[in-house]
Amino acid sequence: MTFTRSTRLLLASAALAIAATPALALDGNDLLRKLSAAANLQPGNLDVKGIDVTGSTVTLKGLSVGEADPAKRVTVGDVTLQGVVEEDDGSYSIEKAVFPNVNFSEDNTAITASDMYLSGLVVPAEPGTSPDAMLFYEEAHAGPMNITVEGRQVAAIKEIQATMERTEDNSGISFDATVDGFAADLSTVDDAKSREAIDSLGLQTIKGTMTMKGSWEAEPGTVDVEEYAIDLDKVGRLNIALSLSGYTPTFIKSMQEMTRAMEDNPNKEAAQQAQMLALFGLLQQLTFNSAELSFTDAGITKRGLSYAGKQQGVSGDQMALMLKGMVPLVVAQWNIPSLQNSLSSALNSFLDKPKNFTVTAQPAAPVPLPMILGAAQAAPNTLPDVLGVTVSANR
Repeated sequence: MTFTRSTRLLLASAALAIAATPALALDGNDLLRKLSAAANLQPGNLDVKGIDVTGSTVTLKGLSVGEADPAKRVTVGDVTLQGVVEEDDGSYSIEKAVFPNVNFSEDNTAITASDMYLSGLVVPAEPGTSPDAMLFYEEAHAGPMNITVEGRQVAAIKEIQATMERTEDNSGISFDATVDGFAADLSTVDDAKSREAIDSLGLQTIKGTMTMKGSWEAEPGTVDVEEYAIDLDKVGRLNIALSLSGYTPTFIKSMQEMTRAMEDNPNKEAAQQAQMLALFGLLQQLTFNSAELSFTDAGITKRGLSYAGKQQGVSGDQMALMLKGMVPLVVAQWNIPSLQNSLSSALNSFLDKPKNFTVTAQPAAPVPLPMILGAAQAAPNTLPDVLGVTVSANR
């Protein structure tokens, strides 16, 4: 009886242990292989000294990235992948990838960075041409970053954050990014002439933010960058918006294959020639939809006019009058009659009272990129008409 009870207890304990253990342990090497493939890296480009798997946590020890030559590799260190799950289709989902802090110094320069991670990663089983078969993350983050020279901070970033989101039908991706608390100290510049310009323009310390926002539709390959802006205190905000089509998954794959073929070709000169021909062929697949360049002044224009005037022995207001007189003559030399009057008027208005200045390109229909390149080479003065360029100020 005692033997029977003991046997039953042993079997029950074994069954409980089996039930509490994952059916299959994570394969760290398989994860690394699929991660490398999804990132379009060649075998060996992503290397580790060891892989430690503990439950759903995978640690890539001594991770390094780069070419086979050790001198050309970048050592990242131990990267911890938390909440790793292998899905039924062979892909992997990762709750968070945590990177080691950066603490680099050479000579009198030191670089530090912390709180770096990726969250919501998806590593496909096999890289493909659809959005759901590409390497994806929901958030990328980096905390404080600093650069010091001889113990003095010359540049810093408070935080970098980028996010991506797939559409409900997996037909595309939206993205945005912010670089917050950017700062640079230019007061340490040694060159006397540069220092004079910096002081006159009030650029001893530069502070501001950078932002980006856009989307990508896979099937037509439409990339819409709605906002790509840098906003600096007491300087102004410069923003670029751009829309292109033809940047499809197939186009991306062709670009990757072209790059890989060039890297594998030992004859670099021949590889570069082949790449140029292939690139020209690929560019024919792209079309230009629209673009806009805008600048909102926050004081730099007046200071710039004063500095330029000082070099000529006149005041800032007098310098503005001189430029207003020169603008029509310069624009006339460009031979762009459709834009000549509006460009001169906009520049004059902006010089009188600097608020904002905008250049917009909105063609009546999308323009193939080769047509733009051809016009730029054969008849540059026709580009404003080809692209539907308009100029405005202070609106």
